[in-house]
Amino acid sequence: MKNKSLISIHDYSKDDYFKILELADRFRKNSQEYENLLSGKVVATLFFEPSTRTRLSFESAVQRMGGRIIGFSDPGSSSVQKGESLKDTILTVAQYADLIVMRHPIEGSARWASEVSPVPIINAGDGANQHPTQCLLDLYTIKETQNTLENLTITFVGDLKYGRTVHSLIQAMSNFNPVFFLVSPESLKLPNEYKLLLDERNINYSEHKDLQEVIKQSDIVYVTRVQRERFSDPMEYEKVKNAYVLSASMLEGTKPNLKVLHPLPRVNEISTDVDDTQKAYYFQQALNGVFTRMAIMALMLGLKN
Repeated sequence: MKNKSLISIHDYSKDDYFKILELADRFRKNSQEYENLLSGKVVATLFFEPSTRTRLSFESAVQRMGGRIIGFSDPGSSSVQKGESLKDTILTVAQYADLIVMRHPIEGSARWASEVSPVPIINAGDGANQHPTQCLLDLYTIKETQNTLENLTITFVGDLKYGRTVHSLIQAMSNFNPVFFLVSPESLKLPNEYKLLLDERNINYSEHKDLQEVIKQSDIVYVTRVQRERFSDPMEYEKVKNAYVLSASMLEGTKPNLKVLHPLPRVNEISTDVDDTQKAYYFQQALNGVFTRMAIMALMLGLKN
């Protein structure tokens, strides 16, 4: 994994997943494992699209490890505003940093950046395509709460069409013989390319419009926000934005081990009354992101093995 960019969850193997999860767990349990590990290293965060959790999670990870952060969270404050190409931005920033974390609204932009960059690139989200570090922290959280990744029933709810976190997690979890329930409005169904992958791997999945049909069979309910920024037609967004709202009452009679996950930010798709239940795990999931991203960077820079 040393010096290898992480653009898609397919860039890493199943063994790589476990290596990352094991190191993240060591970091979570013992701060001496990572103190000053990034001393003398510089990480650049280039966010061409708004982000709070992912950007701050990476910044927290770098600072906890004793490294330094440079970059921007608003392309309007960078030379992109002057017309600089993505290639020139990457080649220039690579002179200042040991690793680049990039979010960009155009699908495929992170892959292209990795092909021109002399330093490793971490894809922090490219349009509706991939979000591999979110996927890895989700794997960590699922394993933490279920004590396994094998043979789980996972229900995805909400925006399955544009939800890059869903796309990455479906691909990764398909290595572990899951059952998937796909709950969404007709206009936000999982794209066919991912269903073809599931068919090729003989993964059991079914599509639903009613969450109540499947919630009691679920080990994980993974809720996603309907993303206003992915809709070119505001009226289409208005039609589906409140399609699913999970409330505490809907969790009655569910499996004792059920956990509710969400990549955040939440708008109104999970009622705040869920926060006080034993099933809510999305804020702990966010914390897990720090340790998982620490592990990814440590392995990518060859600082741990």
